[in-house]
Amino acid sequence: MSYLLDTNIVTAHLKNNQRTKEKLEEIENQGQKIFISCISYYEIKRGLLAISAKSKLSAFNEFCRKYNVVLLDDLQIIEKASEVHADLKRKGTPIQDADVLIAATAITKGLILVSNDSDMLRVLGVTVED
Repeated sequence: MSYLLDTNIVTAHLKNNQRTKEKLEEIENQGQKIFISCISYYEIKRGLLAISAKSKLSAFNEFCRKYNVVLLDDLQIIEKASEVHADLKRKGTPIQDADVLIAATAITKGLILVSNDSDMLRVLGVTVED
């Protein structure tokens, strides 16, 4: 199994959440791969730059060297995101575009999405773990 970390999980790690750090270590020790979406990368990087959080930026850059960033370089991700968005809109339960793209990345790449965002549970086809 391989995992895609949602923005809220990366943020928890950067805030030194012990449970998150231990779980990531456990996954690594099992030889499983961990990824982050370029959307999460963008959300975190822009926030840290806006507040000039130099030490957190350094920690984030190190984090990104450790775990690969999945780019939106696959049209299948955009196709899946379009389907997810349309489905949720029809149901009257839309979620933010960033979340749609992150979920679509997990679905398309066959990754388990690690998130504590309950909105992700409404996305059909994504496997979510907290």
